[in-house]
Amino acid sequence: MAEDPSAAGAAVLPRRSRFRAYLNLCRVSNLPTVWTNVLVASLLSGAPLSCRLLLLLAFSLSCFYLAGMVLNDLCDCEYDRMFRPSRPIPRGDVSERAALILTVALSCAGLGALVFAPDLRGGLAALCLLAVIIAYDHHHKENPFSVLLMAGCRFLVFVVVGFALAGKVAEAVLLAGGAQFFYVVALSVFARYDNNRETPLPFPAMPLLLAGISLLDGVMLMLLVEPVWLLAGLSGFFLTLAGQRFVRGD
Repeated sequence: MAEDPSAAGAAVLPRRSRFRAYLNLCRVSNLPTVWTNVLVASLLSGAPLSCRLLLLLAFSLSCFYLAGMVLNDLCDCEYDRMFRPSRPIPRGDVSERAALILTVALSCAGLGALVFAPDLRGGLAALCLLAVIIAYDHHHKENPFSVLLMAGCRFLVFVVVGFALAGKVAEAVLLAGGAQFFYVVALSVFARYDNNRETPLPFPAMPLLLAGISLLDGVMLMLLVEPVWLLAGLSGFFLTLAGQRFVRGD
């Protein structure tokens, strides 16, 4: 069997640089947007909530997000070798085998955590989320409608939380998830436009739009719960922007 061409580079990479490569591969700077999604869905679910449950769900959905990001780079590695050679896999910072193992481990961790949620139907919803993540990662390059799959992944975060906490998805959760669905569709369409431009925009539009996911969560909480919850969205917005100074999120 042919040796993974990126394995040799990954083997000699210094430990700190390798850790940073994994952070880059997972796009960890975007995690605050997942956390605010979980917060919104939890507060709107109508179910009793505790810090333990909130952390459990944030951990689970973060694992699914990270798994999706790693799988995305795995599916795109041939394209990236030609057009984005600075990504961790084509650079040889992370081997394809290591990326596959990480994808499986993160997916299993996300599913395993939901066993401890109040309702096991959250795990069934998470299987749907995982299926949509896989479909998006395998087909997003050639499918112009893949933006709907990406937005569907974000919407299903709300669905998973609703089922995991209450065994159902409250109308308010659907409303907040639907708002994020349409926002992510618009964001994805803009990202395609931005990538096809011959000259880059004079300002960092994509980092702001990605961080805007949390800002929209704050607005939904302000409107549907209490105005003070806008601060949670603002915190996620600025935390995402701060993280993108060290690890790119697009």
